[in-house]
Amino acid sequence: MTYGSLGANNRITPIDGDLFGKWTLSSENVDFTDVHLMAPVRPPTIIGIGVNYREHATEGGRQIPKAPVIFLKSNTSVTDPGQPILLPKMAPSEVDYEAELVIVIGREAHNVSEKNALDYVLGFTCGNDVTARDCQRRLDVQWARGKSFDTFAPLGPWIENGIDGDKCNIQCRLNGKIMQASNTSDLIFNTRQLVSYCSKCMTLMPGTVIMTGTPSGVGFARKPPVFLRNGDVVEVEIEGIGVLKNQVQNEP
Repeated sequence: MTYGSLGANNRITPIDGDLFGKWTLSSENVDFTDVHLMAPVRPPTIIGIGVNYREHATEGGRQIPKAPVIFLKSNTSVTDPGQPILLPKMAPSEVDYEAELVIVIGREAHNVSEKNALDYVLGFTCGNDVTARDCQRRLDVQWARGKSFDTFAPLGPWIENGIDGDKCNIQCRLNGKIMQASNTSDLIFNTRQLVSYCSKCMTLMPGTVIMTGTPSGVGFARKPPVFLRNGDVVEVEIEGIGVLKNQVQNEP
């Protein structure tokens, strides 16, 4: 995978060096239409935050948490923009979407303060915390399996470092219909708080991502419930970043 910087002229300039260390821009560039986008990071750890929008807590009948609710997703669940979300043969019936702002850690962070937390952030991207609700809510009564099937963490389309992550419109569309629409200002714990808190739980290595939680409008809470089906198209759009789009397919 090659990293590059997307310019205003819709051309990408590759970088020489380490994205999480020292790098410089190459002297050459390519047109955006000539590249294949991959997930903008292959994280060593995927940290998820549950119940982190006030309205989502309400729709799920949950109390506002007093501290961030942390879970982990397998890093093998990452998939690229435009690649399919696979409905696993083991649990295909109640797979749900979750549009999320994703924090990308840029340098090792351990026990950092809220004041300095964003100094350790490379930028932000869009994510979809895909979840098999039957595994999560009934069969396992914990979250690991239902969150970690292959392709259950689409990330992209790129990393943006010029936005305020606490003031972004966020939306999820299913087959063009708006299912989730909110703003990250509804986060119970903001981006500074999340980075600081997580860094006190575990060392955050470069490339670690924190999926900051999802707004109200998820499928399981609807009446009747709405779950992903073969052929569906899911789009996550975050203001200042862009659109992450994936089609849903049955696992072959």
